[in-house]
Amino acid sequence: MFRRLWCAAAAAFALGAVHAQPLNLKVLGQPVGSGLIQKNKEQPFFEKLAATSGLNVNVQYVPVDVSGIPDTDGLRVLRSGLFNIVSIRGPQVSRDEPTILGFDLVGLNPSFEAGRKNTAAYFATVDKRLQAQFNTKLLGVWPAGPQVIFCKPRIKGLADLKGLKIRVGDQNSANFVAGLGATGVPMPFGEVQQSLARGVVDCAITGPASANSGGWPEATTTVMPLALQLAINGYAINLNTWRQMSAADQAKLQAAIDTLVKDIWAYSAELYEDAMRCNVGATPCTLGKPYKLETVPVIAADLATVKNALNERSLPVWARQCNAVNPTCEADWKATVGAGL
Repeated sequence: MFRRLWCAAAAAFALGAVHAQPLNLKVLGQPVGSGLIQKNKEQPFFEKLAATSGLNVNVQYVPVDVSGIPDTDGLRVLRSGLFNIVSIRGPQVSRDEPTILGFDLVGLNPSFEAGRKNTAAYFATVDKRLQAQFNTKLLGVWPAGPQVIFCKPRIKGLADLKGLKIRVGDQNSANFVAGLGATGVPMPFGEVQQSLARGVVDCAITGPASANSGGWPEATTTVMPLALQLAINGYAINLNTWRQMSAADQAKLQAAIDTLVKDIWAYSAELYEDAMRCNVGATPCTLGKPYKLETVPVIAADLATVKNALNERSLPVWARQCNAVNPTCEADWKATVGAGL
C-alpha cells in the first residue's frame, strides 16, 4: 500500500515538474538601428514578457542586425524554427511572400486611420497564407510610420526625382519611383546613411523617426513629407511552437501582443510628429536629435500622383507579381481591402 502511494506521489511530482517547465522562446527583433520603437517598445516588451503576461516563459531576444541574419529572411527563419517568434519587417520579407505587400501598397495608406482599417481588413488573408506557406501564425501588425523621401540634392517635388537613384523598402515602392523616371535601389537600412553620404544613392525612403535614429539628415539636405506607405511590420510565431502551447497560454500571449501592437500604433504616430519637427530643427523636439533639413512643400499635384498610383500602377503591377505565386492574391485583396475603398 505504501509503495503504491509512494509511486503515485512520485508520478504526480514528475508530471507537475514537466508542466512547470518554462516555455523557451527565441525572438528575432527589429534592427537596433531602426529607432525608438525597437528600443522603447519592442525589446522591453519581450524582456519583461514573463512578468507582464503571466506566462511561464524564458525569452531570448536578439535584434536582427545583431544576429547577422538578413532582415529579408524573417519568414524563412520562422519556417525553419531557428527562432520561435520574429518581428517581421513587412517590406523586406515581401520578397519571399508578395501577398504581404497588400497591407501597404503605395497610395493605399495616406494616414494612420486608413492603415488601421486596411490592415484589419486584410489580416486574416495574410495569416492564412503564412500558415500554409511558412508554417507561421501572424499575431499582429503595426506601422513603422509614414514613409517619406529624404534627398541629398535639393528637390522641389516628385518631378525632380527623375534620373535619381532612390533607396526603396520594397518592390511596390521601387515600381512607384520607376514610374517617376527614377531607379529604385533595395538596400538594408544600416547601409543607407553611408550610401547617401558617398553618393551611392541620391535619395532614400523611410519614416522620419527611423531616419533621425539612423543619422540620415547628416547626409541629406531636404525631406519631402509626402506619405507613400506606412511600412507595415508585424509579429509572427512558428506554428509548431504555437501548437505546443496550451490554450490558456496561447490566449495570454495573444493578449500581450495585442496590447503591444495597440501601443506601437499610438507611439508610431507620436514619433512621426516629433521626428518631423526634429529633422527640420523645429520645436518641440523631445524624442529625436535636432537637425536642419529643408522641408519640400507638398503640392496638390504630388498628392494626386501618390493617390492615383494605387489603381494606375501599384495595384495592377503588384497583382500580376502576386498572382504568379498565389493565384487568389488579387481576388482576395479586392474582396477584403478593396471592398472598403
